[in-house]
Amino acid sequence: MIKVQEARLKGLLPDKVVSLIEKRFHIVVEGINRIEKASGINFPIAYVEPSLILSSSGSYDYGILFARTIPLISENQLQVVIQIAAPLVAYGLKGTIHAILAHEFLHYLDFVRKVSKMEILSDEISGNLFENVYADTTRLFEARAVFNDKTLLQHITKKFPAGFRDYKLEDKTIKFWSKKNLPTSNITMDTNIVKLSAESIAKIKLDPALLEKINLLEQKNTKVRKKKLY
Repeated sequence: MIKVQEARLKGLLPDKVVSLIEKRFHIVVEGINRIEKASGINFPIAYVEPSLILSSSGSYDYGILFARTIPLISENQLQVVIQIAAPLVAYGLKGTIHAILAHEFLHYLDFVRKVSKMEILSDEISGNLFENVYADTTRLFEARAVFNDKTLLQHITKKFPAGFRDYKLEDKTIKFWSKKNLPTSNITMDTNIVKLSAESIAKIKLDPALLEKINLLEQKNTKVRKKKLY
């Protein structure tokens, strides 16, 4: 919540909005605890970004990003950070918030898996939002292979049938955030990627215990997908 507090001190966010985010932040904490319990894996560092994040691939093609998984590399150490957009905390239902956190957690696991296997020299680029939604849903671990929580799985299935959509949340975000001219960040799809050289990947040090758990998840993931096919 540090960036939210900074935004208030700078006069970028009104006290009423900050109070709402603070009041509902416990839902985020509950979601993180729930995901850790359901997966047996620690959640990466997360923070609330005090702005609405818009992603576009053209003049008329844009979408709202309610959360992002951002990899950071410093001194050969990999640090993955989950960026949570403030409007999600302010206006999202509990099930929606938990589903989005779980989805970003799957991105985190997939990223670590790719780095460990030298598969992320350049993550695929698509300038089309629909194509990115499709790619997003096909490259992640199956949620059923990761989470031992039926209710959480129901939330994920409901919110991510083929890319995330929550019209009520989007409407509230536009009405109470965008139209109030609160802080907005614009990114393009071709910048929402990561590029790493083979040399930099080879130097990255990963937690052996985490890699062992991811290897076990891969085996379970294969079995789940086979069942899905037949």
